[in-house]
Amino acid sequence: MSMLNLNPKLGLFAALALAGSAGACKTVSPDEMDASLSALRAEMQGEMTAGDNELRSDMDGRFADVDRRFAALEQELQQMERDFEVSIARIEDELRFNVPVYFGFDDATVEAEDEDVLARFGSVAQKYYPNARITVEGFTDPSGDENYNLWLGEQRANAVAAYLVEGTALTEDRVKAVSYGEDTRRLVSSDWGPGVDGWENRRVVLVIDHDGVPPMMTTEEEGPSTEG
Repeated sequence: MSMLNLNPKLGLFAALALAGSAGACKTVSPDEMDASLSALRAEMQGEMTAGDNELRSDMDGRFADVDRRFAALEQELQQMERDFEVSIARIEDELRFNVPVYFGFDDATVEAEDEDVLARFGSVAQKYYPNARITVEGFTDPSGDENYNLWLGEQRANAVAAYLVEGTALTEDRVKAVSYGEDTRRLVSSDWGPGVDGWENRRVVLVIDHDGVPPMMTTEEEGPSTEG
């Protein structure tokens, strides 16, 4: 489509300019040229203003949507903290969940009583960060050999990772397990088993590594199936 069809005033300006340059019988006066330029300038400014307003409205809508998603996520995190006594550390590119999932001495079994909090974690991770990486960190108490504890911490992390893949919508390619063994981040520095002593250290930490990407909102239908 030509500019003459899109913009009558621009077409008028072009016609006047051509008439003057071609030496036609009609002479374009300075006043007529000024009037055409003024009309063109006013129309271009109007189009630019309309475009700016449209862009501003679109950006305002996007910011409002991000704010809404953050508010919904924060509400769910607070509910999770209340329901399960979860401690959540909000770091720039991560959400770290200190969940009450503990293990018996020299054991890596996920107990039935831990399944509800793991299921809730999987639901939150899939709903708000469906593309984020999930890391399960395994820990032990300081009893025993350091290398053995690294192995045991890995078994615990693997057990929880397997439950998340099998029991929630999280897929295997998004979940990894790592072990820190008897890491210095243990919660109780002096106690260890056998027995119940040091049970607070025999745990896992769940991490959503979202690389600073704002939360999304997905529906159950949009998430991957847990069947199969």
